[in-house]
Amino acid sequence: MRAIRVASAALLTTAALALTTPTAVAGDENITSFGFRVTPSTVAAGGQVTLSVDGCEHAAKVTSGVFDDVTVPKGQKSATAHVFPDAKPGALYEVTFTCGPESGTTDLTIATGGGRQSPGTQTKGVKAGVGGSAGGFDAQHVAVGGVLIAGVLGTAYCWTRRRPDSGHS
Repeated sequence: MRAIRVASAALLTTAALALTTPTAVAGDENITSFGFRVTPSTVAAGGQVTLSVDGCEHAAKVTSGVFDDVTVPKGQKSATAHVFPDAKPGALYEVTFTCGPESGTTDLTIATGGGRQSPGTQTKGVKAGVGGSAGGFDAQHVAVGGVLIAGVLGTAYCWTRRRPDSGHS
């Protein structure tokens, strides 16, 4: 009977850990030896984006269907591009960064709404994150994961704890 309890506790613990562990994206072929990002990752048609590369030992070429090709010169970390004014609002465009023989892609979204502005009107860029590169920890998710793991471990402990048989001498 004890073996069944231990096996059940081990199975529950494994299941809880599997459910709280981040999973890798299957088929992610966007791994490069250099880093890249588009900032902001959402921009209005006619807006400007910064194209950044890290760790590229060559001149990096950046291409997309929403702006003219841009080259980030060797030794520099970024360049700017102007999004075509006729870019379709809500559309998602692929941006390709090429450094030597390697290429990687990320997405650029064209903002929706807002309408056309009169010439000379100042606009602020969209507040964006890190443009699709690695994110950080979310404290709420970490707390929920910790509570789940603690609950499973507590349950496993209670199930595996030896209890005296009642009614037997």
